[in-house]
Amino acid sequence: MIPMRLSFTGLITGLVLALALPALSGCATNPATGGQMLSFMSPKEEARLGATEHPKLVSAFGGEVLDPALVKYVDDIGQKLARKSELPDLKFTFTIIDSDIVNAFALPGGFIHVSRGLLALANSEAELAGVLAHEIGHVTARHAAQRHSQSVLAGLGINVIGVLTGIREAANLAGSVAELYLKSYSREHEFEADTLGVRYLRRAGYDSRAVANFLASLRAHSQLEAKLQGLPEGTVDQRNWMATHPRTVDRVERAAQAAGGTNSSAPITGHQVYLKKIDGLIYGNSPRHGFVRGRDFLHPDLRFRFRVPDGFELTNTPERVMAKGPRNAIIIFDGASAAPSRNMLEYLINTWGRGIRLTNREELTINGKPAAMGLARVHTRAGQRDYRLVAIRGDGEQIWRFLFVTPPSETAAYSRQFSDTRQSFRTVSNREAAAWPAQRIRLHQVRAGDTVESLAAREPFEKLKVEHFRVLNGLSPGEPLKLGDTVKLVLEGP
Repeated sequence: MIPMRLSFTGLITGLVLALALPALSGCATNPATGGQMLSFMSPKEEARLGATEHPKLVSAFGGEVLDPALVKYVDDIGQKLARKSELPDLKFTFTIIDSDIVNAFALPGGFIHVSRGLLALANSEAELAGVLAHEIGHVTARHAAQRHSQSVLAGLGINVIGVLTGIREAANLAGSVAELYLKSYSREHEFEADTLGVRYLRRAGYDSRAVANFLASLRAHSQLEAKLQGLPEGTVDQRNWMATHPRTVDRVERAAQAAGGTNSSAPITGHQVYLKKIDGLIYGNSPRHGFVRGRDFLHPDLRFRFRVPDGFELTNTPERVMAKGPRNAIIIFDGASAAPSRNMLEYLINTWGRGIRLTNREELTINGKPAAMGLARVHTRAGQRDYRLVAIRGDGEQIWRFLFVTPPSETAAYSRQFSDTRQSFRTVSNREAAAWPAQRIRLHQVRAGDTVESLAAREPFEKLKVEHFRVLNGLSPGEPLKLGDTVKLVLEGP
């Protein structure tokens, strides 16, 4: 997470208005398919919109990965594919976003984004190329312009509401920008992007079958996430590439046939070179966003920590930390700013809690920091909820905030646990913060005696270690290791 709470209202409202403005209308020839398409947006307008929204989207997902070698590697692959497209002169921009979600998305005008989490899950250059080629297909087929022309965006009716009035929206906010662009793509557009993607892969010499391999890994990753969160089997992570690009291996194979079949001779897979490029890549949370370690949230850059109650599952996003517990209890933690002289109780009443009736208001001291707390009963889409607001003064203008949410029938039962959580918040020294290493991808060559179980035991995960190892390396259940193969491990260290 980051210290300041971002506002998406202007971002999304501005985007919808921009797409709703009248532009040149009429039929145009689709540059990728050669067919006729209804278009109310010119290519110049697409490029202008993409350039405007690109930095906002990158910020919303946690910023960019700035490793020069890795950035160049991804850009080289993307540019190689883009040159094989029907728009070789379009200036494409390829960006790695610093997020552990497994996703990729395209903005109009050639802005392609791929997440750090997707790079960690992929196992070959061809798999990454397959994802990039699909996103290039969305751009070259001008799907954003077509969707606009069909008035899809005009019917979205997006409402961005504050953290005090919508729990579900707060939980999904980090993915809302990508969903705005991607989730409403039609099945026809997805199949078209698949077909174009395979076409570009083949032209660039990549193994087009790698797309199916990545989809298998992504499905296994979604199943693992569901297990970790206690969700029903088959639940798909709504933030990942499969959710925003609903596809199956069968559809990808049909797209390959539509594109002229798979490669006929010696296609590029690039397994070894790809693994070497991502060796050392941060896995999971980035230090600049903070770490989830079991029930603890640790932020080495901002030097604080806190612990949630037993049974709560922590989730970290660039904007806020959330913890979902039993019986519909939720904890939301984020940051805001106010003048250093601002009294915390006055801030709680007149700024953060403005517009709601706060009771039981009191000033507190939490590990030496001035703080304030208030209670409120609020009507939400899920019914009545009790809110417990806690604001803690940080350094300078920084304020840290806990929002504890429960159904009224559960509020008393959680009172002590929520009190313990707020009191667990404390700042830490530079030395203590330095003792929290990031988790990184490290390579290991399989030796005699190595097993899936023995290598998985070295990883820092608390649950389902073997499943983590298999998913990360694209190994199916029961598939053994091969002597001399290179595999990925997740290890803690600098």
